[in-house]
Amino acid sequence: MPSTTDSSTAGVALVVGGGPGISASCARLFSESGLRVAVAARSPDKPVLQALEEKYDVRRYACDAARAEDIDRLFDAVVADLGTPRLVVHNIDGRVPGIFRKGIIEADPAMAFETFRNAAFSAFLVGRSAARLMLENPPDANGARGTIIFTNASAALKGFANSAAFAMTCQAKSGLAQSMARELMPQGIHVANVPIDAAVGFAQDDGSRAHRLAGTTVDDNMAHPDHIAETYLQLHRQHRSTWAFEVVLRPWVEKW
Repeated sequence: MPSTTDSSTAGVALVVGGGPGISASCARLFSESGLRVAVAARSPDKPVLQALEEKYDVRRYACDAARAEDIDRLFDAVVADLGTPRLVVHNIDGRVPGIFRKGIIEADPAMAFETFRNAAFSAFLVGRSAARLMLENPPDANGARGTIIFTNASAALKGFANSAAFAMTCQAKSGLAQSMARELMPQGIHVANVPIDAAVGFAQDDGSRAHRLAGTTVDDNMAHPDHIAETYLQLHRQHRSTWAFEVVLRPWVEKW
């Protein structure tokens, strides 16, 4: 008979895309829940990631997630240092600054391609490596071998005007996640796509929550990264009889 473990409170979690918002909140919560946590970023020496290492024993790794060789090295290193991941979160927006609010005529093709490469292609690389390893995991008490979660955006659901490059990227991620879910869920790997239909307001030094473009959070009008992380952990813990594929998160005042 296959061995079983409780992967909701033990095992390894990898968050790809390191920053002060969703990634940091996931790393803190996963660690507090008993998982050994790794975070990968192009710049792993960011102060927020150093703090995660010091306070939560989170391992930091340098990685350009849009490069196949970097992803291969990352997963090899995480397995060697911590073990095979049971939970992998791809949390990369991918937009280059010059592509914001550009009409289809104005949008620079090179920037559009870089946005797609950073987010959708990196999601493919991360999902591919995660699936390859998780299929070798023994099933836990729930019959699950692992969980792969893709952070997405409202552009995954609707293509806004002046946002063609990002809409293309987000809907590609949705298609990737859906295809992976249909292939992997019958093999014991839970795949979830989570569009965040809002700006994400994360904690500032003065105690407020803010987003670089949307300003300061007022009356919970922006998504709270700590509660996004709670949703991700709950997805990881779901019973396989009711695995959710797509969970859309938005604040109570968001117009949709």
